[in-house]
Amino acid sequence: MGVSFDLFGTLVTADRPADPAAAVATELETRDVAVPDDWADAYAEPHVDAPEGAEVPLPAHVSQALASRGVDDEHNAARRAVVAAFDPTVETRPGALETVAAARERGPVAICSNCSVPELVGRTLVRSEFERDDFDAIVTSVGCGWRKPAPDIFEETADRLGVAPDELLHVGDDPVADGGIEAVGGTALLLEESSLADVPAELAAFAERRSHD
Repeated sequence: MGVSFDLFGTLVTADRPADPAAAVATELETRDVAVPDDWADAYAEPHVDAPEGAEVPLPAHVSQALASRGVDDEHNAARRAVVAAFDPTVETRPGALETVAAARERGPVAICSNCSVPELVGRTLVRSEFERDDFDAIVTSVGCGWRKPAPDIFEETADRLGVAPDELLHVGDDPVADGGIEAVGGTALLLEESSLADVPAELAAFAERRSHD
């Protein structure tokens, strides 16, 4: 069996800009980008025609939003501005370290996280109490191109852990996004029904059931 964890809201809390469009605009201006007067509207509009379930990296969205108003994204300014705008203060949730340690006793462990901002998951982990080696794989929507609940991101997570999708238990806090694991035959453990403190016992019960299948 393998275990994957959602990151934000499950293992850590991380703040985000109250007004993402304004935060990105501020960072664009510091990079001498002429921010359109109607930037809030441009930011809110869809600009990338992506398949259902696909992740649109936020820098690509910002670059296209600028282009829609005739502004060039020079010197990769959109990516640099997005990365700077999403620079969180991070707190590791109580019980998270112990829960991941318990999961590692059962098999390989991954992070499976929706995140449209490049580098954000890595910076979040650095600022948390976790070590990179606590996880055998880190799968993000911006990295693999698909957002939970799309089956593709769960299939990639299982593949990276070397287990079949139906051998994967995924722990998360969003019944829609994290519950998507069930579409590929895996098992969802939702924190709206359990707490982090309950997870080690749930993992033991899951392993016991698997042993009798």
